[in-house]
Amino acid sequence: MKLINNELVEETAEDIAQAEKDITTFIANEEAKAEARANQDALKASAKAKLIAGEALTEAEADTIVL
Repeated sequence: MKLINNELVEETAEDIAQAEKDITTFIANEEAKAEARANQDALKASAKAKLIAGEALTEAEADTIVL
């Protein structure tokens, strides 16, 4: 059941399928964002460790530094 114009109406199979698709898409997007954040955090940690050790940074690591 869903509310349309203050009336409860039955959901169709298409409505349910679309809702499930939307949920799946949302979850995939959130997982991708979390993975991107984790990768960025790992890159920053690597850059910091190399700076402390006096080693050369990769271009990607250098891009994480904010001056």
